Amino acid sequence: MNKIKIRKGDQVLVIAGENKGTKGAVLKVLYNSNKALVEGVNTVKRHTKPNSENPKGGIIEKQLPIDISNLSLMTKDGEKTRIGFKTEDGKKVRISKKSKETI
Repeated sequence: MNKIKIRKGDQVLVIAGENKGTKGAVLKVLYNSNKALVEGVNTVKRHTKPNSENPKGGIIEKQLPIDISNLSLMTKDGEKTRIGFKTEDGKKVRISKKSKETI
C-alpha cells in the first residue's frame, strides 16, 4: 500500500478521468480506499425518496470520491508537481519536487 501524500485542504488538479483538467480543494481523504473527495469534481445526481431531511424528495447533487492516482498536487504558481519529503529542524515536511519549496 502506497503512502498517500495528498492531505485535506490541498489544491489539486485532476489528471485523468472524466473531470480531467479540473482544479479544486481536497475536502476529505479516504485512506482505506485510496480516494479523496475534491470540491466540484465527480458530482452526480441522485434521485431520493421523501425522508425527514428532505420531505419532498427529488433530485440532489452529490460528490463522489475520486482515486488518489488521478490527482496531482498544485504549487502556489498553479503548476502540477510531485511530492517529496525532507527533514527541517527535526521535523518531516513535504516539498515540491518541481520548485523545491515546502508545502
